[in-house]
Amino acid sequence: MTTRRPRRAAVRRRTADTAAAIGACAAILFSTAAQATENGAPTTSFGVFDFGAGIMPPPTPDGTLATRFAFYSAHTLKDGNGNGVPNAFALNVASWSLAYIRMTNTKLLGANVGFGAVVPFLNMNGHLNASTPVGTIPLSADPTNIGDADFQPLILAWSSRNLFVNVAFQVQAPTGSYQASRLFNPGSNHWTFSPIVGATYITNSGFEVSTSIEIDQNTTNHATDYRSGTEFRDEFALGQHIGPFTAGVGGYIYRQLSNDHGPNVDGNRSSVNALGPAISFFEPGKPALWLHAYKEFGAQNRSEGYQIALRAAISF
Repeated sequence: MTTRRPRRAAVRRRTADTAAAIGACAAILFSTAAQATENGAPTTSFGVFDFGAGIMPPPTPDGTLATRFAFYSAHTLKDGNGNGVPNAFALNVASWSLAYIRMTNTKLLGANVGFGAVVPFLNMNGHLNASTPVGTIPLSADPTNIGDADFQPLILAWSSRNLFVNVAFQVQAPTGSYQASRLFNPGSNHWTFSPIVGATYITNSGFEVSTSIEIDQNTTNHATDYRSGTEFRDEFALGQHIGPFTAGVGGYIYRQLSNDHGPNVDGNRSSVNALGPAISFFEPGKPALWLHAYKEFGAQNRSEGYQIALRAAISF
């Protein structure tokens, strides 16, 4: 088993983001539940890419395996003006995902061609007091089950001395557990199609700037006749390479670009930002590791909480 580091000293592989890792094939974690987008839950996972977001694993005989453990917790719901909603809301989501990515020596447009897939498992526990014309109704749910799987049938990766870029097309399939009457669901019960672009630039002195931009286009959930709006996210990290470590800050910016549509719904756009410390480790022949802790702020039409995620990857 070998994990090779692409040309610059501390570069991390990407599976789950970086060096021997899994690049764009991101999965895991739903993140939350509140309002915009159906049930307020982002369609695809947050906080997957930080250091090495533009770097894919090198071509190897058997590909790269990665895993990610994440925990998201929120006790605040925000309305469309960013004000707290007094409804005794709480949500905890623990997730574990298994990812596989395979980069090849086949070239297309000067890039290495690859593919990947991610399968997440989620434990969700939350409650909410819903205001109705007949009074307040307490609602809760604690499902534990498989989430929606992500497939990346095409990944293209370019690399140079200091700059690494990849693009991918991702399909999220409705494989997750879903019940229309349940408050929180591991699955979304609809398809999502996402172009993803990742880039990493590392200076000669070892300072890294990484970003991953994703656009999610959702289809209709036919169980509820609800279609979530188009979603945009930019996940990023800035840090310094110090030996096998990279340390700095990371986060994400999330915006819903178009309205939700459903029974008596035309609107409900959500947004949120997150920022916090991030660190990663890469050394040839050893598993690559990433750890971050993000605090959300500026939420509208959704929950606001924090996320902790640990990822590991190795190429074979």
